[in-house]
Amino acid sequence: MNEIDQKFEALAAEIRGLSEKEIYYRIRKHFDQVPREIQKSCMDFFNQFNYWGRLDPEKGVYEEIEEKGQALFAHMEDFVWLYHHLGDYRSKKTLYAILNNWYRYDFTTTAQAKEYLFDDYFDLDLVSCSTEEVVVDLGAFTGDTVLSYLKNYGQDCYKRIYCYEITPKIFALLRKNLEQYRDIEFRMKGVADTEGTMFLVSNQTSASANTLGQERGEEVPVTTLDQDITEPVTLIKADIEGFEQKALEGAKHHILNDHPKLLFSVYHNNEDLWKIPHRIHQISPEYRFYLRFKSSPLYPTEITLFAL
Repeated sequence: MNEIDQKFEALAAEIRGLSEKEIYYRIRKHFDQVPREIQKSCMDFFNQFNYWGRLDPEKGVYEEIEEKGQALFAHMEDFVWLYHHLGDYRSKKTLYAILNNWYRYDFTTTAQAKEYLFDDYFDLDLVSCSTEEVVVDLGAFTGDTVLSYLKNYGQDCYKRIYCYEITPKIFALLRKNLEQYRDIEFRMKGVADTEGTMFLVSNQTSASANTLGQERGEEVPVTTLDQDITEPVTLIKADIEGFEQKALEGAKHHILNDHPKLLFSVYHNNEDLWKIPHRIHQISPEYRFYLRFKSSPLYPTEITLFAL
C-alpha cells in the first residue's frame, strides 16, 4: 500500500471509529487551532454563500462544522467507494485532501493537490476532443468556459456548442462575448430533471452564484437535456449552483445512449462529491472517475468530477 492509500485508509478508519458528536467536536477543536485571520477568511466565505452552512462562533453558530460532521459520519463508506473508483492517484490524493480539510482544517494537503497545470474542466491528460464534439455548457455564465475550450482545443474542434444561462443580464454578455463564433446555440433556460418554470434567486456576492428557487420573482423556463437537445451530445459541463444532480437525472438518456464526457462541479453542498459519481455509475457503469480542484487551499471549492 502506497503513502496516499495509507493516509486515506488511516483517515477513514479514524472517522469510522467516532460518533457523530465526537467528529463534530474534533472538527471544532481543529478549527480553534487555526490562526484567527484564516478563521475569519473561512467564516466570511462560508457566510457569503448558502452552500455549506453558516459559521460564526461568537454567535454560537456552527452549522458548517455540524453539516461537515454529519456528512463524514453518515457517508464515509460512500467516500471510500469513490476513492476506489477513482482512475488515478492525482484524483485519490485530491479526495484525501478535501476530506482531510473538512475534518482537520488542514491546508497543506489541499495546497499539494490543487490543480496548477490546466484550465478548469480541460485537463489535457483526461479530456481529448475532436471536430465532431457536441458540447453542452450548463451554467455558461459570460462564456468563460467556452472561451477556455476554444483556447485549449481550437475553433475548429467542435460541431456545435449549446450554452445555458439563467440570468438575463449575464445571458446578454454571454451572447456578446461569443457572437463571433460559429454554431453556438444560446438558451436562456434552467436545466433540471423536469420541465416547468422556476424563479431566479440572485446571490448578493456574485451573479455567478445565482440559482433557481420556488419563491416568486423573475420567471425562468426550466427544461431537461433529454427533452431540449435531440442530437447526440459528446460533452456536458455543469456548474449550476447545486442543480447538478437534477441536471444529471434529466440527461439519463443522453448518458446511456451517447456516453458523453461529463465534467460536473461537485462542491455546492456536502453530498455531490460522492452522490453524483454514484448516480452516474448506476446509470452507466462504464464510466471512470477523476477529481481535480482549483480553488484556495483554505477551503477546496471549484472541484470538478470528470466521468469519462
